[in-house]
Amino acid sequence: MGNETRTLWISVGAGLMAMFLVYSFLQEQKAEIVKPYGGKMNVVFAVKDIREMETVDDTMIEVREVPQSFVVQGQAVRNPEDIIGYVAAAPIQKGEQILANKLWQPGPETGISLQVQPGKRALAVPINEYTGVARLIRPGDRIDIIAAVDVGKGQNQRREVATIMTDVTVLATGVNVVNNIPRSVELDPDTGKIMQTVLTGDTRYTSVTLELSPKEAQDLVFLQTAGAGNIYFTLKNPNDRNSSQRLPSSVAETILGRPSFEASAPAAAPPVIQIPQQPVPVAPAPAAQPTHRPRKGFRPL
Repeated sequence: MGNETRTLWISVGAGLMAMFLVYSFLQEQKAEIVKPYGGKMNVVFAVKDIREMETVDDTMIEVREVPQSFVVQGQAVRNPEDIIGYVAAAPIQKGEQILANKLWQPGPETGISLQVQPGKRALAVPINEYTGVARLIRPGDRIDIIAAVDVGKGQNQRREVATIMTDVTVLATGVNVVNNIPRSVELDPDTGKIMQTVLTGDTRYTSVTLELSPKEAQDLVFLQTAGAGNIYFTLKNPNDRNSSQRLPSSVAETILGRPSFEASAPAAAPPVIQIPQQPVPVAPAPAAQPTHRPRKGFRPL
């Protein structure tokens, strides 16, 4: 048994040595093959098709090692953190190296026009802490819009509050747009370096950009010109997509549980319909009988 065990271990050792020699030989051959192409570099590649004007996020890219000769020198992106939140200036195909000249920093040139659905319009509306849910609204949220409007004239004028639009998509809050990793990219005028500000908890914006139908945009502009302070937003749960519910207007009487203005107003008397009456025929009066009086001094025979 001792000789057999020793022979077994010798065989195992010889096999491991042979494997090591083969591995070393392959590595040498690999180095010789790769040598003409230079050393390896980390380069960022697209793992999916990226459409033009689409914002780049970490799910779209990955880092791979490639020989230097295969790298587009001066343009290939090597650090993925440098391009998160940038916008594709041209389509980038799956498996393609990410090049700096195909990316834009978020800014006025990128815009949000391609994020507006066909047939819709983007409209910016001013907000403050009270009308805009304490500025807790974020791009991609859905809101309802409530307006306070004065109707009627003179003594009949009254204020009505109504939900005028429901399930409205928020495209942007300030410069933070939907589908964008929230950050602001600015150039420091003193150092000349790029400054990035995380906008996840940003509450400095003073406007929200909404996606509306042309008629809704027109109505909202009318209300803004009548007084932007009369427009309020309510924030919805993203799973609450019931857009058909419309509540009756709120007025002082309905809030206090009193009859509404229309109900308390005296009802107009129904119009009196005059029915023409047919004239009743009148029977002719009987003819008068002649009266004979005897003459004076005349005696009947």
